[in-house]
Amino acid sequence: MKLLRTTRRLLACLPFAVLAAGPVLAQHLTLEGQTGGFLTPTAYVVYSAKGQFFSYPAVGYHFVNTNSVIGDIHTFSIEEGFANRAEVGYTRSVHIAGDSTSFSSLWHYSGMNVVNGKAIVLKEGTFVPLMPGFAVGGVVRADDRFVSGAANQALTGLLKSYTNGDVFAVATKTWLHPPFPFLANFGLKFTNASIFGIGGQSTRFGGRLFGGLGIPLPGPFKTAIVPSAGFTQEPKTSVNLNTLLNAALYQCEAELACNPASYSLMSAHVPTTLDYAVRVTQKDNPHFSFDIGVGQVAGNIGSIYVANPFFNPTNPATGPPIVTTPVNLQARSVVGMGLSLRY
Repeated sequence: MKLLRTTRRLLACLPFAVLAAGPVLAQHLTLEGQTGGFLTPTAYVVYSAKGQFFSYPAVGYHFVNTNSVIGDIHTFSIEEGFANRAEVGYTRSVHIAGDSTSFSSLWHYSGMNVVNGKAIVLKEGTFVPLMPGFAVGGVVRADDRFVSGAANQALTGLLKSYTNGDVFAVATKTWLHPPFPFLANFGLKFTNASIFGIGGQSTRFGGRLFGGLGIPLPGPFKTAIVPSAGFTQEPKTSVNLNTLLNAALYQCEAELACNPASYSLMSAHVPTTLDYAVRVTQKDNPHFSFDIGVGQVAGNIGSIYVANPFFNPTNPATGPPIVTTPVNLQARSVVGMGLSLRY
């Protein structure tokens, strides 16, 4: 009976927690500066006060600990909303070099610039209470030298920067009623960026799905706590990456007269990005939001051909002229955090 009474009290509190659900998402900024979850945008925009066209700006900071290979990522964002219908923003992504002597050189660059915009097509609850909100938007990333640019430099000696982007449509629903309140988000984006540009320029502009689910719960000191999970499908490989994986094979043909046809060509395979986070914010008129969680980004994405240091053409026991070694980005379990403030 005691457990039953406790459960009833919890369910009675849930509607008060989820009343803040829309504003919670609306004022929080993603890794790239849009309103949304940790990684993915929602069909909300930065809140503008009643009767005001311009919002107070929202600012955000995110940190992702991927120092083993990719290197740590810091992003600083500012976002402006317009009449609760649209928003635009800018993010500076700052990168700190990783620790791997083998692969971190693919990310030895200072960062990139990100501009985003979004507009609401249909507000949540239009026509019927169950109607989700719908929004469309886009992201442009400039000065992206990661992976594709670095690989081009390794192959040709010329450093090239890329500009890539996304065009997306997203549906978001906040359900305010017990026994199962939730925040659901699902969208489709067309992109030519791998891992939000961190993985470089993808080989084509194609469609990828993304989404997430959060469960709002009441927290202490007038806070709401929202455990959540999300996913983003990624392009399988990046421009110049497969060529780099096979570079030693082509060199072997030129220098050691080995037959490339006797070897399989390598191709990278970037997995779907997953994130599991907990958001803490104010229940009423929230002005801050804090996220902390774990991301599954990329582990072993394939193998690369390298010269066999022990190869001796007169001694078959030393093995073939080239061998393979795994490309492990050691980012399949990384910690991230984010903080957003709305004035």
